Amino acid sequence: MAPALDRPGYWGPPTSTLEWCEENYAVTFYIAEFWNTVSNLIMILPPIFGAIQTVKDGLETRYLVSFLGLAAVGMGSWCFHMTLQYEMQLLDELPMIYSCCVFVYCLYECFKNRNSYNYALLILLILFSLIVTTVYLRLKEPVFHQVMYGLLVSFLVLRSVYIVTWVYPWLRGLAYTSLGLFLLGFLLWNVDNIFCSTWREVRQNVPPVVGAVTQFHAWWHILTGLGSYLHILFSLYTRTLYLKYRPKVKFMFGMWPVIMVENPKRL
Repeated sequence: MAPALDRPGYWGPPTSTLEWCEENYAVTFYIAEFWNTVSNLIMILPPIFGAIQTVKDGLETRYLVSFLGLAAVGMGSWCFHMTLQYEMQLLDELPMIYSCCVFVYCLYECFKNRNSYNYALLILLILFSLIVTTVYLRLKEPVFHQVMYGLLVSFLVLRSVYIVTWVYPWLRGLAYTSLGLFLLGFLLWNVDNIFCSTWREVRQNVPPVVGAVTQFHAWWHILTGLGSYLHILFSLYTRTLYLKYRPKVKFMFGMWPVIMVENPKRL
């Protein structure tokens, strides 16, 4: 990462182990990385709506936790990029592990009977979360966190490919769109990291609007937030199909996808 510009800000000098390419306090005195902060709205508002819809439809609690977990990641990331303080960094990174563990549980348990619980898998994922948390708090090494998160994502990818290859092939569009958005976000995340100095020079010589849309870490938030949201929809769609519901993907305001369940039954 390139060092942040030395500008004073409301939250004081950064204490986080990571700083990103966006210039600190360039937009406002009160937010360290403005675009990296506000881009988290896509990980906060839609999942909250999804959680409300899950409760209305009487669906399983695991999907309520999935939506709220994604919203928690968005709020933690908001606090981290707003302050660049180490404690807020943990509110961003650790919920990424916890919420992804919930995603893994949901996707690997989508073909089980109603009201069934895989306690062995639950215990395994809880132990994994505790071990990652303990090691990360001691090492304070971001690469360790990134590898552990990537490991969980790889399990989700493998399970998703299995489902759309052997079980519900007509869900390929939803599954691969989710994966494609995530991979595109990951690509831009790396572009932002590797070519940070170049992008900073470019932003100093272009209109502010152009500078804003080249904040690729913010695009990482937008694309992975949408990709994660679509993954929950894919998991929920798979589950409700297996339970013989009649799920449908509908678009609010003609653009935002939601799952609607006809004749929902209480699980």
